[in-house]
Amino acid sequence: MPRLSEVTAALDALWPPALAEGWDAVGTVAGDPDAEVGRVLFAVDPVQEIADEAVKLGADLLVTHHPLYLRGTTTVAADTFKGKVVHTLIKSDIALHVAHTNADKADPGVSDALAGALDVRVVRPLVPDPADPAGRRGLGRVCELDHPLTLSELAARAAERLPATAQGIRAAGDPDATIRTLAVSGGSGDSLFDAVRAAGVDAFLTADLRHHPVSEAREHSSLALLDAAHWATELPWCEQAAAQLDEVSDREGWGLRVHVSRTVTDPWTAHAASHREPLTTFGAPN
Repeated sequence: MPRLSEVTAALDALWPPALAEGWDAVGTVAGDPDAEVGRVLFAVDPVQEIADEAVKLGADLLVTHHPLYLRGTTTVAADTFKGKVVHTLIKSDIALHVAHTNADKADPGVSDALAGALDVRVVRPLVPDPADPAGRRGLGRVCELDHPLTLSELAARAAERLPATAQGIRAAGDPDATIRTLAVSGGSGDSLFDAVRAAGVDAFLTADLRHHPVSEAREHSSLALLDAAHWATELPWCEQAAAQLDEVSDREGWGLRVHVSRTVTDPWTAHAASHREPLTTFGAPN
């Protein structure tokens, strides 16, 4: 079996830490570089439920997309929820490795996996990495649909093909608008509106869209917007990443057993649809 240092070197080759944003915290969080690794679990969130799953699975390495500690800390005491995760993993000799914005920008990256889940063809990065002469790395992806869909049909496709969540898919725009081109960005993407408008696409699918940015984006253009759950837009990367590590394992003769967590760690747990009735005005008219 390979040592942890060999496996993390392979992970860093797939998702180079140098690609990460300056504010990010990626790489190995816990683990003995000389420890042997036979079983690996991929997940989006390094939360207690995932740590417990890694223990039950007998994993030697947990790879997550989201960092455990994005900002500095002065304690890993087990009476804090993040500290408890650290204690759980270390007591069971499980290493933790994070690939976050470096996986977003990689080729293939998080948004490639999202495009694959939606069955749309990637044309180019939405925000290209200027350091990539091939022009394949960067944030988000600009895509083409195999055939035109209305916005409501595209929303239905996303709801069907992305992991199920309480939120489902929200859409902003004319439900009957024709969509031929689509930008996608796994995770929170409302900071990319300028790049999306510059790309000239018909629609943008991402997560965590907020009222004011969406309202302003709709005033700027006819761009249609689709808002999915954050977790749902990033879980497809876990499948892609696991397949990439499997390929490395086969090539190196490591015989790793690689798994993807099916545990839903999206924090939203219920959804109630609003009744479509005329709004009632309360108070004096303006």
